[in-house]
Amino acid sequence: RKQSSRMVPGGLSKAKPATPEIQEMANKVKAQVEEQTNQTYEEYKAVEYKTQVVAGINYFIKMCVAGDQYIHLKIFIGLSGQNDLVFGGCQTNKTKDDELTYF
Repeated sequence: RKQSSRMVPGGLSKAKPATPEIQEMANKVKAQVEEQTNQTYEEYKAVEYKTQVVAGINYFIKMCVAGDQYIHLKIFIGLSGQNDLVFGGCQTNKTKDDELTYF
């Protein structure tokens, strides 16, 4: 039996527009993001995301944090769901056009 989902384990999905669920995930790690970047974000809006299937799912989320300033977040959600959410780090100094890549 073939799975209908064509996700290759370890590969990143195509970028998809962010959903309210993605914003909620990003909100849960905002304090950790601000601590890591040593910045406070007035604006903090999920724009798009990619997923990577591992033993759970890695989410790579592009966040608009001011005008044309963007950051990329990595969040891991384990097999038990939202309660198993882990902040995996972020990349700063991104632009709207920077592609989400594995980090």
